[in-house]
Amino acid sequence: MSRKSTKRSVTDVLTALLTAISSLIAALVLTATSATTASAASAASAASLTEVTGFGSNPGNLRMYVYRPDNAPARPAVVVAVHYCTGTGPTFYTNTEFARLADQYGFIVVYPDANVSGQCFDVSSPQALKHDGGSDPTSIAQMVRYTLRNMNADPGRVYVTGASSGAMTTNVMLGSYPDLFKAGAAFSGVPFGCFATTDGSGWNSDCSTGKISKTPQEWGDLVRNAYPGYTGPRPRMQLWHGTEDDTLSYANFGEEIKQWTNVLGVSRTPVFTDSPQANWTRTRYGSAGSQAPVEANSFQGVGHSLPESGMAARAITFFGLDGSGGTTTGPVRATGSGKCLDVPGASQTNGAQTHIWDCHGGTNQTWTSTSTQRLTVYGGAKCLDATGTTAGAKVAIWDCHGGTNQQWNRNSDGTITSVRSGLCLDVAGASTANGALVHLWNCSGGSNQQWRLG
Repeated sequence: MSRKSTKRSVTDVLTALLTAISSLIAALVLTATSATTASAASAASAASLTEVTGFGSNPGNLRMYVYRPDNAPARPAVVVAVHYCTGTGPTFYTNTEFARLADQYGFIVVYPDANVSGQCFDVSSPQALKHDGGSDPTSIAQMVRYTLRNMNADPGRVYVTGASSGAMTTNVMLGSYPDLFKAGAAFSGVPFGCFATTDGSGWNSDCSTGKISKTPQEWGDLVRNAYPGYTGPRPRMQLWHGTEDDTLSYANFGEEIKQWTNVLGVSRTPVFTDSPQANWTRTRYGSAGSQAPVEANSFQGVGHSLPESGMAARAITFFGLDGSGGTTTGPVRATGSGKCLDVPGASQTNGAQTHIWDCHGGTNQTWTSTSTQRLTVYGGAKCLDATGTTAGAKVAIWDCHGGTNQQWNRNSDGTITSVRSGLCLDVAGASTANGALVHLWNCSGGSNQQWRLG
């Protein structure tokens, strides 16, 4: 929803959205009430919302607000929380639970503010749908870069979430800036590129009414073409939508699932389905864990009114910021060769021995270092496993079971050592060739035993 339109003005857009937004605001006020009650029970915090100016190039003319809790660690995570149309950064801070959760878990929250009439973000223009192409997404990317540079934030733990226009922006940020974000949570949005226009209009009625349907490959290609040449890991996605959404049709929920399962290389057949409450269906793709590659949450009879109370906390769990795991995700690169730790043929068979291969960003090269010292792959479906305790024991994948042979120490010298044996993760024979096997070996300090995650 851009700031100019030759077919439908911002005023027209707001008219179309007004009814739905009013219900959204009502839900957010209820959320704020519960958050206020919780806050009153805890000690008062001196932290406050602060506007940041001069954060870098700002082609979207956005404003930037930051909340850094008093208990933030030296290297905090970052959550970008993007408001809906008619909202602002400060109102999203006040009326959602992300700041309270930041107090609880110690992460920074960045609140972009669409500083224009209508308060919508551009998710339509060609500039918005291209890495560093300009408009609002580039301004938001600059906010993230400023936060990493000036607040010592952890580049391996940056996430984005939003509602309505903010959910659409979440899809755009994950598509255009996979190098910045590790995961996103979109509350009532549309797929990346669905709202695209080329005539200056910020509104796409075909998309909003659910008339645009593409194959998973077509949706995935839109994302991949936003950043040509990018070969790094792709961020995970959590989706939320009500079946009675008459502002951004529920049909878009299915299209988002098509898109992000394709981008992340996982099957559209769920590996996990449950119903946390009566009207709620939750499905996970690629893994049954709480940090699956794709998670989709559908709400029967609910309109354009998400997030409701408690949903922000579930987004934080999906990000791994509540201590449940998923602290750092990306490729594990061998220093000696520059190649990546890889599961051959994208196998998910227990016992498949790992090797090194040219880095390509596939799910079989995307590893997560968890708070329990595991290195997991396929969104947590499998763990890196030391099959023995002697030099030469192969390092394979296996179902996660919590044993010490699946726990790894990431050391300051770049080595990764098995908790059970103390031996080093090693590229056999110091080879730099594709397909060179990875096993355990006595630690020697060689570059074939040095690794970098991310």
